Amino acid sequence: MDKGFSGIDSPKRMKRADQIVESVKRWVVLKDVQPGDKLPNEKALMELFECSKGTVREALKSLEVQGLITVKTGPNGGAILAQVPYPLASQMLRNYLHFQHPTGPDIYSMRKLVEPQIATIAVDKLTPEDLAELERLTELCASPAQDIEQRVTQRIAELDFHNLLADRCGNPILGFFGRFLNDLIKDLVIYKKVQLPEQQEFSKSNLHYHRELLTAFKARDHQAVHRLMGEHMQCAQDFNVELEAQLANRLLVKSE
Repeated sequence: MDKGFSGIDSPKRMKRADQIVESVKRWVVLKDVQPGDKLPNEKALMELFECSKGTVREALKSLEVQGLITVKTGPNGGAILAQVPYPLASQMLRNYLHFQHPTGPDIYSMRKLVEPQIATIAVDKLTPEDLAELERLTELCASPAQDIEQRVTQRIAELDFHNLLADRCGNPILGFFGRFLNDLIKDLVIYKKVQLPEQQEFSKSNLHYHRELLTAFKARDHQAVHRLMGEHMQCAQDFNVELEAQLANRLLVKSE
């Protein structure tokens, strides 16, 4: 496939630096270029877009901030395409949603749609090592937490159980949203509500479902996995409705 940069049009009525940025993005999509491929050098970009060196450098800086390129100096340097790292993509989207103030139940209403699909797709892709890791994460939460630090560790282990499934499902969109929703839970549920009294029934429910899911994964039972994950997410959403009410009451008491 021809990976040449020329001929990639960009939307008009935007400043030239932004046109270059959009053209690079179109180039990635249309020409099947890969991380590690080089962009044309500054001189070539200046000629292609009929712009100044300052404009090209502004565009390259924007692409670098967005995580789409890395810039190396030296004789063999230049702008090199990079795969946007997941943590950066997740953080940028979470920065937007923080100001929308989603609640735990909001997040779980999405997880109820996403998690059963992820788990079902992942069934046939889990290796013996994956199953061993799922079991380790599950049993890490078997004993009641003795302090806040252990509570946070256990909550993160519960989410890492789901992150492993997202990583293995093989669907990049489902996988991203699965991990992203777990990141939101870390931001908006765990750290906001960890000061509340330990929700022992919630912990027991998570442990129960993770053990049952592990058994179904080992048996490669797709129907059981889909059913159990749906029940797990519904139960977790119900607990989070209760947690939201407790948190609201605590804030009300403090304000009085």
